[in-house]
Amino acid sequence: QVQLVESGGGLVQAGGSLRLSCAASGLTFGRCAGGWFRQRLGKEREFVAAINWNGDTAYYDEAVKGRFTVSRDNAKNTMYLQMNSLKPDDTAVYYCAAAWGTNYYILDRAYNYWGQGTQVTVSS
Repeated sequence: QVQLVESGGGLVQAGGSLRLSCAASGLTFGRCAGGWFRQRLGKEREFVAAINWNGDTAYYDEAVKGRFTVSRDNAKNTMYLQMNSLKPDDTAVYYCAAAWGTNYYILDRAYNYWGQGTQVTVSS
């Protein structure tokens, strides 16, 4: 059974940092592309960042570019999202996702597996 489990969310002040982790089990994570999405209150889920299978290529939404960094450690079956200079507008439930394939993907329908989400709250 495939599972993706996010951790690292919480409450932080504006300007602060958080590091989210996504631990994968039940699949060979190194054969998958990885992605991070978020859903803000009252809004649809939106793309945040994506990374290809070996971590040498990443892509970011313009809203987070320069502040967030996605990375992965395939030996640990884990993907990360380092979030710096957080803003109140970053408040959301953050989801990690995995997709079979070597590229990176922006559309959520490309992903095969999803985590349950972790809440990130940024206070002003």
